[in-house]
Amino acid sequence: MSMSCPQPLIRLAPITSGLSQRNPKILLGGSHQPTLLRYLDGWPKRWGGPRAFLIHFVDDHQALARFASDSFDMAVLQAPSAEHLHDAIRELTRVARQGLITRR
Repeated sequence: MSMSCPQPLIRLAPITSGLSQRNPKILLGGSHQPTLLRYLDGWPKRWGGPRAFLIHFVDDHQALARFASDSFDMAVLQAPSAEHLHDAIRELTRVARQGLITRR
């Protein structure tokens, strides 16, 4: 019986550190929006007060080029192909103060 290891998550920063705004701007990038939204479940409880997320969806990482630097407080992206990974990380760190790349 072989056991497979789960795909690792790449965390570019601690997810909830520094998000002190009342209405943090969140970018969710990928085709499966319900999965991306699950990464936000329960966060207001950990912050000690109500939060209203300002969420923006994009279909893929290539759409990130249209956003200005530091446009978002947090971004969650589905992992791109290996050939696009470098570009996706560069754009993610440019447009978001904190980010997470995850496999679906």
